[in-house]
Amino acid sequence: MPNIVVVGAGVSGLTTALLLSKNPEYKITIVAKHMPGDYDIEYTSPWAGANYLPVSPASDNRWEKNTWPELARLAQDVPEAGIHFQDAVVYNRNKDAQATTGQWFNELLSTKPWFASVVPKFRVLSPSELPPSADSGTVFTSVCINTALYLPYLVSQCLKNGVTLNRAIISHINEAASLHTSGKADVVVNCTGLLASKLGGVMDKNVIACRGQIVIVRNTPGAMFTVSGTDDGDDEVSYVMQRAAGGGTILGGTYQKGNWESQVDPNQAIRIMKRAVEMCPQLTGGKGIEALSVIRHGVGLRPLRNGGVRIEKERIEGGQWVVHNYGHGGWGYQGSYGCSEGVVELVEEALSSKSKL
Repeated sequence: MPNIVVVGAGVSGLTTALLLSKNPEYKITIVAKHMPGDYDIEYTSPWAGANYLPVSPASDNRWEKNTWPELARLAQDVPEAGIHFQDAVVYNRNKDAQATTGQWFNELLSTKPWFASVVPKFRVLSPSELPPSADSGTVFTSVCINTALYLPYLVSQCLKNGVTLNRAIISHINEAASLHTSGKADVVVNCTGLLASKLGGVMDKNVIACRGQIVIVRNTPGAMFTVSGTDDGDDEVSYVMQRAAGGGTILGGTYQKGNWESQVDPNQAIRIMKRAVEMCPQLTGGKGIEALSVIRHGVGLRPLRNGGVRIEKERIEGGQWVVHNYGHGGWGYQGSYGCSEGVVELVEEALSSKSKL
């Protein structure tokens, strides 16, 4: 029976472990410094919105495209997962085309994106439906995830399939194999996210923090709203989404590449709230930010990787097979199942080559 260690218990690590655990032959241990329930600046997943707003180009859409069916199934049939359907309204301002946020959202802002045939009820907004500041827009059915419910749900599904969890800190990837419950793993899967930049044996300098600041409020927006950019700075964005099952409404945000600051910027928080109320007046019934009922402020660091996500296998020193799954930036949830399917294929390849030795 193959033994597998998954390093990391964010959405990528948990989803990968879950898909691997569907093979009854595999014995899987998750090894992680941070687990669901923790809030730490190194641990990105709890801070995410999270939603499904595809940003991949058509030439590289496998991960996001293959994730939608599972998120939709969970929203439809598994209420305890903490996911619900929500209309997503996307506004585009032509002047944002060359901005950091405009580049990030390039595919999302298109009126003919690849995902128009994937998500339900995609349509282009008519001019009469656009605010004065927008040049074009679209609307479609998306999902919003209550991460405080969804991450524990993933853990529960892993446990049901016999996965074990081991809270531990490793300084080098070659330490992971010995932390399997059996004492030795045949394959290690690296889902360390931001920590891939610091982990010995990986030390990926292409991984950088991309700071996101948010405000969580009790107010109801009625839908999910996103705009291509703001007038407050190249790396500030504006979006609103309501988490499922009483999870509150997320107001964002920022997209600050290379910024590792973990503390909330009060001035930024005020700008985020002002932009949200302007874009979505129904949040406050037409009143100002004083009518927002704030639950808390937060900062998360997206694990952005220059050159794109790393999903590949390699044999490291000592002959240990490692499969990598990190560097998702801001699309970890909406690519989670697709990426994990890719990892399962690579694990099978690694085990096959190992059996031939």
